[in-house]
Amino acid sequence: MTPGEGARDERRAVEKLQALVRIPTVSHRDASLVDTAAFDRLLAELERQFPLLHERLELTRIPTHALLFRWPGRSAERPVVLMAHLDVVPVEGTWQHPPFSGDVVDGSIWGRGTLDDKGCVAGICEAVETLLEDGFVPAQDVWLSFGCDEEVSGDAAPLAVEELVRRGVRPWFVLDEGGAVASEAFPGVAAPVGVVGVTEKGVTSLELRVEGRGGHASTPARMGPTARIARAITRIDRSPMPASTPEPTIELFRRLAPHAPLPLRALMANAGRLGPVLSRALVAAGPEPAAMTRTTFAVTTLSGSPALNVVAATAKAGVNIRIMVGDTVAGVLEHVRKVVADDEVHIDVVEQNEPSPISPRDEAFGLVETTIAELFPDAVPAPYVMMAATDSRFFTRICDRVYRFAPFRMTKAQRESIHSYDEHLGVEAFLDGVRWYRRLIERLPA
Repeated sequence: MTPGEGARDERRAVEKLQALVRIPTVSHRDASLVDTAAFDRLLAELERQFPLLHERLELTRIPTHALLFRWPGRSAERPVVLMAHLDVVPVEGTWQHPPFSGDVVDGSIWGRGTLDDKGCVAGICEAVETLLEDGFVPAQDVWLSFGCDEEVSGDAAPLAVEELVRRGVRPWFVLDEGGAVASEAFPGVAAPVGVVGVTEKGVTSLELRVEGRGGHASTPARMGPTARIARAITRIDRSPMPASTPEPTIELFRRLAPHAPLPLRALMANAGRLGPVLSRALVAAGPEPAAMTRTTFAVTTLSGSPALNVVAATAKAGVNIRIMVGDTVAGVLEHVRKVVADDEVHIDVVEQNEPSPISPRDEAFGLVETTIAELFPDAVPAPYVMMAATDSRFFTRICDRVYRFAPFRMTKAQRESIHSYDEHLGVEAFLDGVRWYRRLIERLPA
């Protein structure tokens, strides 16, 4: 391949991601709010941009707009599933560049979904497309599972699992979004960290609800619905669950120890023995490190009176809980009831999920790890507990090895842009991600 041909191929790959970002496939919990035409356009665009993938792989449509592809390998003994999702969250905040423009500015592709998760969709598809162009046949069956409602914990991923169960497929490993090649990840650690999620927190959502008489705002009663809800929120906020240091976090810090400032090296190198001390240090270091050590509670929605001069007859608060490995839904509910300590506050469970099992660090993890080392030689590959939720949690039903890694370099500012504003992915970072997926597929063992 000449340098000119290589540059054209790289421009082509970037243009494909731009095309996907420009289609606003926003998911909503209320299905009536979903723009199904946008999802139709996205599926048509995927077929246009990746023709060989659609011609040569077996496709199963999963309701409503999810896709499950099978790429037959030389063997079906240890199939692999590569995952990503097609939907994005709504746009919020003021953006430097239009959120669905896909503009390339200052060496980055800007837009909702570049990081979460159309970058992975395009990266996987481009890797497969170029391997097909080269006549490559993978050593094992490769399945591509692209969900359409991941952002709202929808049914597409469980239905994809059902389809694999029906076919008798038990994957050797599953790889979804999650970690990244993260810079500025830990104070004092200059090296980027290739964090691979080997488990993820359980997601549980509660609605706190207080009902009362309501009435005119000129004659408010003491401890009405809004006051009781406020007190309940404050009690939850002031009563965190105990901190702990699960095994993947201990291993993460052990691997980072040689790269840490001298005062922290001993603590990190001996994280297994000094777990309680490390937990306290992480809690004190800020919200992101603290979330690595314990179950978290975030009050995300509030509702009360419909008018300023009306006392609320019903007040509600939504609480999003990320349950730490080692904790349980039942234990979290018991904790909430105990700290709220008010029978007038009704606690309704909206959704509940236990933490995912911890995946082993064996040959499959080693393949992911060595591919990170090959493509990102300056990074420290390491396991971690993923704080967010992915569709891959449903695949733990049929697979013991579920890993979460997006092969893109991300700064702290980029990670903060996910579900926020100014989401963007570096052009070179995206191209490295394509190469990473391609290399992973090429290295699947016979």
